[in-house]
Amino acid sequence: MKDLTQGNEGKLIFYFALPMLIGNIFQQLYNTVDSIIVGNTLGKEALAAVGASFPIIFLLVSLIMGIAMGSTILIAQFFGAGKLDEVKKTIDTTYIFIFFSALAATIIGFATSGPILKLLRTPDEVFPMAKTYLDIIFAGIIVMFGFNSISAILRGLGDSKTPLYFLIISTLVNIGLDLLFIKVFNWGVAGAAWATVIAQGVSFLLGAIYLHKTHEFFSFNFNKMAFERQLFITSIKIGLPAGVQQMLVATGMMALSRIVNGFGTNAVAAYTAAGRLDSFASMPAMNLSAALSSFVGQNLGANKPERVKNGYLATLGMATLISVVITITVTLFGRELISLFNTDPDVIQIGTSYLIIVGSFYLVFSSMFITNGVLRGAGDTFIPMFFTICSLWLVRVPISAYLSRLMGTNGIWWGIPIAWTVGAALSGGYYLTGRWKRKVIVKYEN
Repeated sequence: MKDLTQGNEGKLIFYFALPMLIGNIFQQLYNTVDSIIVGNTLGKEALAAVGASFPIIFLLVSLIMGIAMGSTILIAQFFGAGKLDEVKKTIDTTYIFIFFSALAATIIGFATSGPILKLLRTPDEVFPMAKTYLDIIFAGIIVMFGFNSISAILRGLGDSKTPLYFLIISTLVNIGLDLLFIKVFNWGVAGAAWATVIAQGVSFLLGAIYLHKTHEFFSFNFNKMAFERQLFITSIKIGLPAGVQQMLVATGMMALSRIVNGFGTNAVAAYTAAGRLDSFASMPAMNLSAALSSFVGQNLGANKPERVKNGYLATLGMATLISVVITITVTLFGRELISLFNTDPDVIQIGTSYLIIVGSFYLVFSSMFITNGVLRGAGDTFIPMFFTICSLWLVRVPISAYLSRLMGTNGIWWGIPIAWTVGAALSGGYYLTGRWKRKVIVKYEN
């Protein structure tokens, strides 16, 4: 555990955020390289198929993995208290829950992939490939769930580095298999899907072996595994809010995808490419926000509110500088960045417009996330969640739908920064009220 209550606020937050940023870079690299290989080798239709599939996968996975986050907290608390039997029971319960959830997700996925793709108005020329991609991902979703559950268990045991190593291995395996299956075996979009499933399977297997070898009292014994109902209920109470929030975000993404899909393959391919770049651009602010939350929590607990303010301003300064650099990069080199994914002129034009419109407001996005980081660190988690859902469902989706009728795809893109602006105003206004300070649970006593 790192003490964040002493020392230079800005440096502490920066170095605390850096490992998380590196991990997320590899997480996004996983999807981005996949899209680059697919888009350049198989064409814009295949790129669009992968992009059209993502919101559906995210929806099914988000609720289950959000709920499983509760297990991480329970494991951490039991492990810290030295209650290793309770840790083992929690891990067993998590494994059983994840296994049956994966089976349910596979069945639901196979049954609904086609109807959902049609509901989202997936272009006809993209539909067959998108369904193929989805069905293969659903067939291997148990290893995806397994890998994420192993990572959650290790984090609960205080090990955040090992999951990063497995993620790096998974990324490299995925890239190698993409090249083999797509360029050598000519398996098309199916090759990209199988590469993802196998890469995650490798990481899951390595994680299971590592957990078995380094924590022998967690050894796998399927005959002795037991489902602890009360531990499961406690885990649900902790993790369900996060799962519901993720699910609402996922359905919001699906609503936006439906709008984009209505404009055809070029728009979907461009949205996929620009979205991958957008994910990289947003990572610094998101990780600085997470680091700031830990910083705020410790310093409010230590009764050092002045350090909270200093840390907030220092983080805003770092995020502002980074956001300006990213904005300049994506607006000046947008065409070159989009062309990494596909060289079709229409795809490049639509994707470049996205980066110019959305990229010009990264500063607003970062300020919103940094402010929310303060609120979460104080324990006021409901308000940021509420603002996030409101800005997505009450602002972004309806405005994107309305403006798309007037401005085409550019109208969809404008809905994104407008929603950010509203979210930043709400978060900033709430921060200024100081009400979030009342949510502190543990306070320092002399």
